[in-house]
Amino acid sequence: MSSVPVPTPTPVKVAKPQAAIPAARKRKVFWFFAAIVSVHLLVPLAFLPYTFVWWGIAALLVGNFIFGSLGINLGYHRMLTHSAAKFPKFLERLWVLFGVCSMEGSPLWWVCTHRMHHQHSDEEGDPHSPKEHFYWGHMEWIYTADERRQRLDTYGKYVPDLMGDKFLRWLHRGEKWLLVWLAHVVALTALGFGAGFAFFDTTDAAVQFGVQWFLWAVIVRTVYVWHITWLVNSAAHRWGYRSYKTNDGSRNNVFVAVLTNGEGWHNNHHATPRACSQGHRWWEIDLTFTFVRALQLVSLAWDVAAVKVPKHIAEGAKESGEGPPSTAKP
Repeated sequence: MSSVPVPTPTPVKVAKPQAAIPAARKRKVFWFFAAIVSVHLLVPLAFLPYTFVWWGIAALLVGNFIFGSLGINLGYHRMLTHSAAKFPKFLERLWVLFGVCSMEGSPLWWVCTHRMHHQHSDEEGDPHSPKEHFYWGHMEWIYTADERRQRLDTYGKYVPDLMGDKFLRWLHRGEKWLLVWLAHVVALTALGFGAGFAFFDTTDAAVQFGVQWFLWAVIVRTVYVWHITWLVNSAAHRWGYRSYKTNDGSRNNVFVAVLTNGEGWHNNHHATPRACSQGHRWWEIDLTFTFVRALQLVSLAWDVAAVKVPKHIAEGAKESGEGPPSTAKP
């Protein structure tokens, strides 16, 4: 008996990846979740009378610039993800190691995730859009399994230019980046206790300094860098002003830009992702880019990608009244 094909309605929304996302979100990466929670639980200890010190704020800010701005902003994001600038090999490796010490995943994992975000920004397939709810875009996605980022073909699609780097592959395989992170924790802690015993006369004072250093230079700094980085994904896709009419919810968020030394000018970034400078107006300060310019002056940085906003985005912004004024950087 022959059968006549019966057309069935196309389940457009049901069949798309978005329908599978809620199910995927139930599969948590518990070891990473436990690590994140454990580090957070240590933060209040830094504010006890025994451990709170004002120099800890300075250590936090310096640590943020080294590991957050140079490691994540410059190394993971602008250099690896967008090829916004080139550096001598030893500096490239240094920026990557600084990024690893921020405990935000392997470089290949981070770059793959961010490139997926740019391809599907605030749409189906975006790994961390805050459109559904803020907490997902801020941090829940991090400790939630995503089958796409567990497949080799995904990395072959999104990071083919980096897959040939033996150092990056070594960090990625077997989560060896965690060993590097742990080694940096041990090294910084030893430095703190060593300084304590070198500069203080009593054992109690030396131990107290070592504990203070560990909490502020390692624990508080790590959590601080986490959250300001995550705010770019969450807050800077919800609140702020738009200079360009991009096809997503990216915003220029002044608060996030100040905390991250320039990463908060997120609408600018989505308008021209490869540009090394994310501040397009004279008052949109981008200290990460300022550092790159300083390196460029002494020939330690080259091929620094300029701000080149696509014509259709720039013109669309002007028509809608969102375009930047004449004070925009060239």
